[in-house]
Amino acid sequence: TTTATPTPTTSSSPAASPKASSAASASAAAASAAAAAAAAATAPGAAAAWSPALVVFSGGTAFNSVAGHLRHLTTRVAHVLPVSDDGGSTAEIVRVLGGPAVGDIRSRCLRLADDSDEEARAVKRLLAHRLPAYDAGAAKQEWWVYAIVEGDHALWRGVSDPYKHTIRAFLVQFHTAILSHNSGERFSFRNGSVGNFFFAGARIFFRSLEAAIFLFARVARLPEGSHVLPAIATEQRITLGAELEDGSVLRGQNQISHPPPPDDGGGPQEVDKGCDMPLPAPIRRVPGEGPALQGIQGEHEVFPAANPRVLQDIHRADALIYGMGSLYTSICPTLCLEGMGEAIASRPVPKVMMLNGSHDRETACCGAHDGPMTAADMVQAVCDALNRRRTRRPGGRLRHPPGAYVTGLLVPRGGAIRVDPAALALLGVRHILEVDSYTDDCGRANFDPAALVSRVDEIL
Repeated sequence: TTTATPTPTTSSSPAASPKASSAASASAAAASAAAAAAAAATAPGAAAAWSPALVVFSGGTAFNSVAGHLRHLTTRVAHVLPVSDDGGSTAEIVRVLGGPAVGDIRSRCLRLADDSDEEARAVKRLLAHRLPAYDAGAAKQEWWVYAIVEGDHALWRGVSDPYKHTIRAFLVQFHTAILSHNSGERFSFRNGSVGNFFFAGARIFFRSLEAAIFLFARVARLPEGSHVLPAIATEQRITLGAELEDGSVLRGQNQISHPPPPDDGGGPQEVDKGCDMPLPAPIRRVPGEGPALQGIQGEHEVFPAANPRVLQDIHRADALIYGMGSLYTSICPTLCLEGMGEAIASRPVPKVMMLNGSHDRETACCGAHDGPMTAADMVQAVCDALNRRRTRRPGGRLRHPPGAYVTGLLVPRGGAIRVDPAALALLGVRHILEVDSYTDDCGRANFDPAALVSRVDEIL
């Protein structure tokens, strides 16, 4: 792989004042010290300060455990996320008010949010709060009667008036939209996320998801240089689809990845990320994200254009990372977009895939062979998404080899997914690094965040 060469930083020395000899002496000493420091910084072999620019493709859950730790390496990170989440509180907002899903974006923004002082922690607590999950009446009562929206709830303690007035204005905007919508749908506050409500209010007010993200990032004080970007720039509702090897089609991220229990009529429920119900057949393709995505069997196949801001960040990046997460409902939907494969293939930088520690419903079976998907199968799936290999649209396919998209693989020690170095080498992936891991309560291997960031640093 080709790596970027750090540019040494130099510092300028203050000019000495001729008006007072003592001041001149002090200034001269300062100038001398600054010059010595600059010389040391630029001396052969000296370590230069360098903050690499990264683009990370991931979902809203798995990579969250690492996102905060990346700041120890760099804060210049563009987090690219899908906007097709249709579970929990997000699904209820989209069902009643429409628009793209914001749950994954809100989750990443909160993970990156500042918590260095009491007010920052208070703002983070407020925006991370969820209403009761198992009682729609209690949820509505906490929101309205106990006055989260009115600004009188205990959650507002520690939030200064400027922050309070700003956040509350958009919560009121959301609440007004709920009361005045004409769809005839009743909104359930059960398991509702205050952060999602704030996002929805801001998006409705600005008529722009990216403007709402900008506001949320300022309120939550994300690190300078960090961006959270939707893979697609849209104000429309997005529905994800998957075509299976038996020809059947599943619509909706939840139905593909973790089907919810039967609807009890009480509104949104907590999403069970540990669903182990097998798919009827292996996934053949995720044809794209698109408005309503009604015709994924050929009539209205959708491959929308990638967000231009994401493409700009790719062209400035020092490395590209495919993070852990659901392969077909989190990673591939951010990749199979017009312009994405072209941009990534053109960049001569490290392109690293972080392998999950275990299989999930999406990777537990494989269309190419019996048994679950291997690491090589997952690399091929990423390549197929970027090449838009299964599109039926004339001229829509790319033909780049896997090595143009993935140059390295990070593997959690003790992980359950089979890694065959020879098969990966045939795909052009020759750099395979094992990373320290820990075992969670379900017995699954997970990357140790600090060790993972250290490995990324080694690659750079």
